[in-house]
Parts: sequence; structure tokens; C-alpha cells
Amino acid sequence: MDSPFEAAGLTEALALEHDGADHFVAGALAYPWGRVYGGLVVAQALTAVARTVEDRFHVHSLHAYFIRGGTSEEKIRYEVDRIRDGRSFCTRRAVARQSSGAILNLSASFQVDEHEAADVQSVTMPAGVTDPDELPAAADSWSRILENKPVPLEDWRGRARNWIRVRESLGEDRRVHAAGLAYASDDVLVDAAARCHPRCPAPDDEARHHHDELMAASLDHAIWFHRPFRADEWLLHDVRARGLKGARGLSTAELYDRRGRHVATVTQECLLREIRKPPTRD
Repeated sequence: MDSPFEAAGLTEALALEHDGADHFVAGALAYPWGRVYGGLVVAQALTAVARTVEDRFHVHSLHAYFIRGGTSEEKIRYEVDRIRDGRSFCTRRAVARQSSGAILNLSASFQVDEHEAADVQSVTMPAGVTDPDELPAAADSWSRILENKPVPLEDWRGRARNWIRVRESLGEDRRVHAAGLAYASDDVLVDAAARCHPRCPAPDDEARHHHDELMAASLDHAIWFHRPFRADEWLLHDVRARGLKGARGLSTAELYDRRGRHVATVTQECLLREIRKPPTRD
């Protein structure tokens, strides 16, 4: 097996190698919880499919299913299928594979810019959100690629609100920024769903974390990209869980830039199971 991939930043993590026609290979970073971070696989898969479309097309939505946990001990192979090329839209599919089999299936749709279309925003950033410059970084930050600043919430059940940005400068390529947002988008949606659970401790409980009580894994993930943005600048992820049933939790997030522009919407369903602890003996 390969050694875990050590990337200096997002750009290096997205440096895919060609491995045949419409096939790409990328390294899998090591993460504290053992499995590969789902946001990395989504970002790499989006980068792979974007390599096969003309520069005039930009991603407007993606839908992904996490099939099994990936390992950081071997590279990930992305197999792209060119579903359709149209004049205004084109569609791609990518399957991410390791030796265990498929770990992710992603579909993405791309569109040319239509500048004459109406631009209407019907949702607004929550009022009174603390500016990221006035907030400390997350105490349990796990990523060298992302900066994450949680916004304190009085009503934290089923909620999460975080300012997140990619640490390195990403240049001007919109596709790289889309991949950066995809990487960051898998970070806090599970937190909101877990906070619905009766066994979830409060976010400010320094002695406990929901990972101590619940096994969590992403099941599926979708992103709609509404307006141009920079992933290396602060974006507010305003997340609300929609409830729990059948060990599954659903969360939705509205993403805003610091000017209050609604730049993306994210949904995710996750698996949440209580960790069974061995009975204590007297």
C-alpha cells in the first residue's frame, strides 16, 4: 500500500494525475478519525469531472453518494463518464475507487454563464452574526487546509453556524474555488444533525464531544452553486438539521459571503448510531 499523502494545501490535494482516457488518480490524505474525509473525495471528484468540460462551463450543482469509507493508505482512482454535452449545459459522472471497490459516486452539471438572466435572492444572512475577525478558531480544528471559526449559538440543538475558508490563496480559477467550497462543505453538517440527538453534549462541553457518544458517517451530499465566490475568503455556513429517523439525520446549509450574498446551498444526510459502551462491573 501507499503511504498516507501529505499535502501542503488544497491545491496540492487537488493535483490529479491522468491515468488513461478520462481517468485520474489522486492521493488520499490521512485524518484523525481513520477514514478519508468525504469533502476531499467530493472535491477531487469535482476536479476530475471539470477536467473533461470546456472552460466556458461552470458547475452549478453536484450530487454524491458515499458508498464506503476510503483509506488513506492508497491512492483514489476517479473514472469519469461524459454523460452529455449540450450548448448551455453538460453533465458528468465520476466514480471514485480504491482496492475495496467504489467509495463515492458523483454526478455534476455544468452551465455557461447567462448574464441576462434575473438575479433574485430570497434568503438573507442571519442578523447580528459576529464577524470572523472577532472570533477564535475552533478548539478542535482537524484540518491544515481549512480555517474554521464557530459562531456561538444560544439555541444550539440541531444548529451549527461557522465561518470557514481555505487557508491558502487559490488564485482566480472559479473551478478551484468550487472545489474548495466542496471540500469545506462536509465539515459541519454532521454536527448540526448530531446536535438533534438526546445524547449529544452541548458544544461548549469541553469534557465531551458528540463523537464520544455517536458514530457518524456521511451518506449523501448535494451542493447548488448560486453565485461566484472565493473559497479562500470567509463564507458563513448556516446549518439547520431537519430531524433524525432510522439512524439517519438530514441537514441543510445556506452559505453566505461577508457581504451577505447567498452563494451556495448544501444538503447532507448522515448516519448516526449510538456507541454501545460495555457494561460497568462493580
